[in-house]
Amino acid sequence: MLHLVLCWHFHQPDYRDANGCYQLPWTYLHAVKDYADMAAHLEAAPNLCCVVNFVPTLTAQLVDYTDQFASGDVRDPLLARLIDPHLGELPADQKHSLVAQCFKIHHPTMLEPFPAYKRLYTLWKTVEESGEAGLAYLSGQYLADLVTWYHLVWTGETVRRARPDLLALMDKGEAFTLEERRALFVIYGEVVSSLLPRYRDMAERGQIELSATPHSHPILPLLLDFDAAREARPELPVPAALSYPGGESRARFHIDAAIVDHQAQFGQPPSGFWPAEGGVSEAAIRLLSKADVKWAASGEGVLRHSLAALGEDLCHKAIWSTVPYRLPKTNTALFFRDDHLSDLIGFEYKGWFGADAVRHFIHALDEVRRHAPGSDPVVSIILDGENAWEYYPYNGFYFLSDLYAELMATPNIRVTTFSDYLEMFPQSPRFLSKLVAGSWVYGDFTTWMGDPAKNRGWDWLVAAKRAFDAAPADKQVAAEPLLRSCESSDWFWWFGDYNPADAVESFDRVYRQKLKRLYETLGAPAPGYLDQPLCHGGGGMESGGVMRRGVD
Repeated sequence: MLHLVLCWHFHQPDYRDANGCYQLPWTYLHAVKDYADMAAHLEAAPNLCCVVNFVPTLTAQLVDYTDQFASGDVRDPLLARLIDPHLGELPADQKHSLVAQCFKIHHPTMLEPFPAYKRLYTLWKTVEESGEAGLAYLSGQYLADLVTWYHLVWTGETVRRARPDLLALMDKGEAFTLEERRALFVIYGEVVSSLLPRYRDMAERGQIELSATPHSHPILPLLLDFDAAREARPELPVPAALSYPGGESRARFHIDAAIVDHQAQFGQPPSGFWPAEGGVSEAAIRLLSKADVKWAASGEGVLRHSLAALGEDLCHKAIWSTVPYRLPKTNTALFFRDDHLSDLIGFEYKGWFGADAVRHFIHALDEVRRHAPGSDPVVSIILDGENAWEYYPYNGFYFLSDLYAELMATPNIRVTTFSDYLEMFPQSPRFLSKLVAGSWVYGDFTTWMGDPAKNRGWDWLVAAKRAFDAAPADKQVAAEPLLRSCESSDWFWWFGDYNPADAVESFDRVYRQKLKRLYETLGAPAPGYLDQPLCHGGGGMESGGVMRRGVD
């Protein structure tokens, strides 16, 4: 019997500034498209178990958006445009920003299938060369149709199929009225406000296990020790600062805060953690163990580096990748992601016919089962729960529907959760005497440290933390939410000129805004360098719908 754990990681960084206004709209858009679709697929397969991982910064924003929809006090500029009665009066710069935002999608699956939306894009490309003069030709009705279509294509496939009123809007295609835009706003509110209760209900029924991530998605090993980045990459350049001040207390804070928030949202503490980006080290696992975390998970590359450091034979993957592990003097079991199988879903199957992809995946699982030692191997499929699906036709509707149905019908596969597996096989974790620090990406931390811009971002954060430590206690209390947000891994993910330019600019700008506000809240002068971009431009692909990551 093969035991299969599907773990979907739901995460968005805190996009709010110090005034509670949203700088980027991705939380509510992914909520209505991806978190809603995943809930519906699971509800349609009540006998299928899986793990769903919520980061506290995401749940906090979902609660905040629920309040915005209920009160009408909208603090997200894009969401506010959906119900703006005066779109035609927008100044040129705001009009241009709105148009640019409303074409930030994956065109093959989210624009090309919709002729009315595609016409809006063709018209924009026609007038774009004329600059501000061209913008003047775009009427208020054009903007109303554009912002409506953008929100229509960001609705999940299961949401559309359950809402005839949504389908009617899509059939109409143009000349959307303010009343229709307000109706779409109400639909969004209903979907967002229902999400956390739906997942909590599934957890209470025992269908899913809800897990957590340290509060604001920091890379715990790097908070604890910058040299952790050199365990897998000994020559990696590190920040000028020797370490992050008070890193251990900050790491403990993020773990403890996540447990408290999870309890508040879902009625019980999490049994397990997906550490941010699967980032683990021996010191980080010891902290999780002290917090009574039953299990944690990371990437296969981390295990490969660890076993190689111990001189183990890695020729036969099945020998080392289908069991959990445990470090000395810890009580936290470690599961490791099957990178190949997880990345098939995250990156490869998007171009396949759904049923063919599912058959291929089931066959690949059967190959693991036949070659794995022992009678009860476990395969961990861990990936991002939001960013892959816009690259699939119909937001992955047919792939996920067929996958869940086939898994439930396959006799040699038992779909389970990490906690259930440990309860069934309490002696299964193997002893691992050494853990080489790393993440799910390449088994190292090069995605968050080593690049000059990334290291500069860390040095700026270190300077801000020193200002925080020197401030009076009351100032620290006021500034703490900003500090925890600045400690998020997401900013460092994007720093570097190999990333898409507009994504780099957005995350660079928000990070510097948060740091500046942190200094202001502490009553300390903000360094002048925060007025200049940390990164000097990005490159590569357009970022309309760049698939950022496999896990997030």
